[in-house]
Amino acid sequence: MNGRLEGKTAVVVGGGQTPGATIGNGRATALLYAREGARILVVDRNFDAAEDTAKQIRAEGLSADAYRADITVEEDCVNLAQAAVDRLGMVNILHNNVGVVSTKRTEDLPVQGWQRIVDINLTGMWQTSKYFLPILRDSGNGVVINISSLAGLVPGGQAIAYSTTKAAVNALTRSLALEYAPQGVRVNCIAPGMVDTPLGVDDVARATHQSRDDVAASRARLIPMGRQGTAWDVAHAALFLASDEAAFITGAVLAVDGGSSLGVAPSPPLAAERS
Repeated sequence: MNGRLEGKTAVVVGGGQTPGATIGNGRATALLYAREGARILVVDRNFDAAEDTAKQIRAEGLSADAYRADITVEEDCVNLAQAAVDRLGMVNILHNNVGVVSTKRTEDLPVQGWQRIVDINLTGMWQTSKYFLPILRDSGNGVVINISSLAGLVPGGQAIAYSTTKAAVNALTRSLALEYAPQGVRVNCIAPGMVDTPLGVDDVARATHQSRDDVAASRARLIPMGRQGTAWDVAHAALFLASDEAAFITGAVLAVDGGSSLGVAPSPPLAAERS
């Protein structure tokens, strides 16, 4: 590795993952950030999942700690920001990788279901950013990276709440970028398409009683490049945006989707969570 984040610190929210055959986006990003020199605070609603990621980083002789937080709870976000300063001394990078998916159509989606998705996907991401932005500003070179989705660019017909909130994450990213550009904080967004992660493939296979290989193959057929992405594809995009190589980039929404946003509609996501 080239030490592209040497001397920097990163808080990776949603850095754990569900069990599966491959690595998830948050865990891959935390590992890559650490390998490039950053000290990491891995955050997840499930402490054990966060600690598993931190252990993998420490096993490579790198620096990582784990922390539990639910970003829908304002007090948790306040405490997380303070804990990050206490443990890292400063924060250069906030990586927001939290989201919940639903495949319910409008008429079948309860109001409380809609509100829950809004609370996690949109309000939670804004709330985490709110309490970290002053810290990032004080660091002198702060970066926020939000993880959106292809569904925020190309709506999925059976994912009204998910698509709407991910489109809102794109708008949130651009709005924060404009608001904080004069203060030296860059805010960008990654919109992954169909990526071979435990959430994207293993959970679908379990829910639909299909083999993992069949689910993966059906997803790959929908992608212009003919294959799914990997969590490392997302992580490398995040590394670029977090690094000084992207020092003049803010407000971008970067599709990492194998060309799917060029006109191929995404498959409906599975109702599942990652936080």
